[in-house]
Amino acid sequence: MIDIFSSFGLASAAGLNAYLPLLIIGLLARYTNLITLKAPWNLLANAWVLVVLAVLLIIEMTVDKVPAVDTANDVIQTVVRPVAGAILFASSNNVITDASPVLAMICGLLAAASIHAVKATARPMITTAAAGLANPVVSTAEDVVCGTTTLISVLLPTIAAILVVAFIVLVAWWLIGRRRRRPTVEI
Repeated sequence: MIDIFSSFGLASAAGLNAYLPLLIIGLLARYTNLITLKAPWNLLANAWVLVVLAVLLIIEMTVDKVPAVDTANDVIQTVVRPVAGAILFASSNNVITDASPVLAMICGLLAAASIHAVKATARPMITTAAAGLANPVVSTAEDVVCGTTTLISVLLPTIAAILVVAFIVLVAWWLIGRRRRRPTVEI
């Protein structure tokens, strides 16, 4: 059960930033004994893959802080983040050992896609409400949450599951509250 919590936490983190959890998992697998990746997922620990992930992470973290460019990036990441979630879920040790690896990838894809959908929906509203001034702060907060969720998913998977559920509830509460505050126009 703990492995499933860890896998969902990793996949959910990929919904915020595809490259940060992949890079963290690759680095942990390469330089620590905390994670052992089985083939073909052990390629995440390859030096060249780590360099490419680091470059993509720098690009992602830069463009995500610029108004309008972040929205274009979210469109591109609509494919990338769910795929990263699928990879992270499937690469986790001992997850769904008796089931098809395809099922594991689908679970990761859905977890990452759900978080990405929330982010991609909320960010344009935040950009508009704050005239783009909040983008760097919100993006940095997302990066911190993503990195923290990834590390907690590895070190304390039950806490990661609670954080993911809390994040989804918090965003849903915010979106529902926002809809209720909209003025109605009567004709």
